[in-house]
Amino acid sequence: MDVWDPKAVGPRIRMMMPTLTPLEARVAECVLHKRNLDETTPIKEVADEAGVSEAMLVKIAKKLGYSGFRDFRAAISEYNRLPTAEMHQELSPDDTAPEIVGKVFRTSIQALEETLAVLDMDAFEAVADILATARQRDLYGVGGSAQIARDVSHKFLRIGLRTAVFDDANMMLMSASLLGPGDVAVAFSHSGRSTAVLDAVTLARRNGAKTIALTNYQASPLVDVADHVLISTARGSPLMGENAAARIAQLNILDALFVAVAQRDLGAAENNLAKTVGAVRPKRRA
Repeated sequence: MDVWDPKAVGPRIRMMMPTLTPLEARVAECVLHKRNLDETTPIKEVADEAGVSEAMLVKIAKKLGYSGFRDFRAAISEYNRLPTAEMHQELSPDDTAPEIVGKVFRTSIQALEETLAVLDMDAFEAVADILATARQRDLYGVGGSAQIARDVSHKFLRIGLRTAVFDDANMMLMSASLLGPGDVAVAFSHSGRSTAVLDAVTLARRNGAKTIALTNYQASPLVDVADHVLISTARGSPLMGENAAARIAQLNILDALFVAVAQRDLGAAENNLAKTVGAVRPKRRA
């Protein structure tokens, strides 16, 4: 398998979870969270703790992209030695205010560190080029993902790049039906499985528009219909879910993208920024 940044081991395994059966996913989680795992831990010990056969462990390791159990064990033991692996802590009903704040912040920091480790820089550059030169930029998302789309739309407007945000299934399809070569559809979906977003992106691509996806799961239907994919990653918790920390990671990807797009024509970006800032300055109380 490819040599990965150790910080990417946990995120890549979590990204593959949708491709596993419920039993396989449970076992993968069990092994990933075995903090005393090292290069000498016998396969029998791990299999017994997970409640499966040794053959099943090998099968899961290969399904996750490793050559076998030893390769799988080495990657996880290296990942678990990293400070970032220990950052995530589950929230408890008995947590004090400082503990809650600390846990939430550390989970977000972990999401940022691990998203940076898995981010495809070639895709990032390609997306910046497309957004900088596109004729029409339509952004699709529902729920929390629509809020992220609105945030990036606001940023781009500040430097003179006009976008349109659609968060209704019918409106997305109407938008996609009018896109064509030279245009781009940008899809925001944490799960990568929102049918409203998938249908619109599929139609936009069929009409010749470029398609870009921002999602938390590499193994998702949205990835299959996107020309370029930017992946965020975050661990979930029973109370907060994955979306909270993933939102922080996605907003940081988009902040970096904003800067990269502005760099494509820095003079125009600075000129437009001065105009938009000046336009709203009278609305601010001294």
